[in-house]
Amino acid sequence: MNAISFGAAACERPGIASDEPTPDKSLDAAWNVLEAANDLGDDVTVEACRRVIDASLNGTAAAQSDLQIVTGYFR
Repeated sequence: MNAISFGAAACERPGIASDEPTPDKSLDAAWNVLEAANDLGDDVTVEACRRVIDASLNGTAAAQSDLQIVTGYFR
């Protein structure tokens, strides 16, 4: 198996839709949104991102309202 096919296979996870929220996707999105919100001075969004990140690091579920802020930020 070459590196290209390995990378493609690693991105495909059977049984998980691409837009389905997962802890990893939520955490990655929260970090990206946190950076943008910080740059824009959006304190409310920064706090929501921090709560999502903290919840992920603690192994708990983030509040749905915080996840909605994070996932809808760039839309």
